[in-house]
Amino acid sequence: MKTTQIPEKPDAKSTAGAHIRYLMDGTTGNMIYSTVPAYQVNRATVHATVSEFWFILEGQGEIWRDDGVESCVTELVLGVSIDIPVGTKFQYRNNSALELKFICISMPRWPGDSEATYVQGIWEPTV
Repeated sequence: MKTTQIPEKPDAKSTAGAHIRYLMDGTTGNMIYSTVPAYQVNRATVHATVSEFWFILEGQGEIWRDDGVESCVTELVLGVSIDIPVGTKFQYRNNSALELKFICISMPRWPGDSEATYVQGIWEPTV
């Protein structure tokens, strides 16, 4: 059994550009705490083998998702949960002066930065 707390400082930066803190990992997945600085627009990516669930804790932003059949922009605010199925192109941004904070669960566990491929998004990245 494991117990963790949110690290004080980020452990790494995601391939898209968010600051991440490792929370939990196991054989079937892992969980991170992500923060996106004020007004940052992250790079658009697609994952080869990993699906994600997000839960928004704080801030205000938007995420664009495109699975080849449906394309949408969803507002990211406190209490919103979203999924990013494997093979879905996505890009997200922080629309406020406060950090955008969320929990991200990856299934299966994140294999490394080669998992993500950059794609054309709908916003110009700032990172």
